[in-house]
Amino acid sequence: MSSSFTKPVPTPTPVTQPFWDGLNAGQVRLQQCNPCGRWIHYPRNRCPSCLSADIDWHDVDGIGEVYTFTVTEQPTAPHFSDEVPQKLAVVELPQGVRLTTTLVNVAVSDIRVGMAVKPYFDALDADTTLLRYEPV
Repeated sequence: MSSSFTKPVPTPTPVTQPFWDGLNAGQVRLQQCNPCGRWIHYPRNRCPSCLSADIDWHDVDGIGEVYTFTVTEQPTAPHFSDEVPQKLAVVELPQGVRLTTTLVNVAVSDIRVGMAVKPYFDALDADTTLLRYEPV
């Protein structure tokens, strides 16, 4: 069943632009607070731990593990009717951040909490790449 809706795409902001630029270059980028060392995701202006604005972007390999997941047999919105079943997951990276994503290139029956996953860069067009995950 195909969708007649146009899928929503992210709209980068000045704060999130480095993250999206990284994905377009095939790289996962995360923020890290310089004073306290905390890794940060989702992108922000200040560290949620110490409130410092002294934050830098770093490239990471993006390899992590499935922290939790769910499989939807009905689309979460009409825009995603072509992706059913949707394999939604939270992936935890070694840096301690968790990213909400979708899993690709894996059978539903093979998905497990703790499963090792790696980034899958899903280029929608020249300007927009989504971060999905697939088994290592």
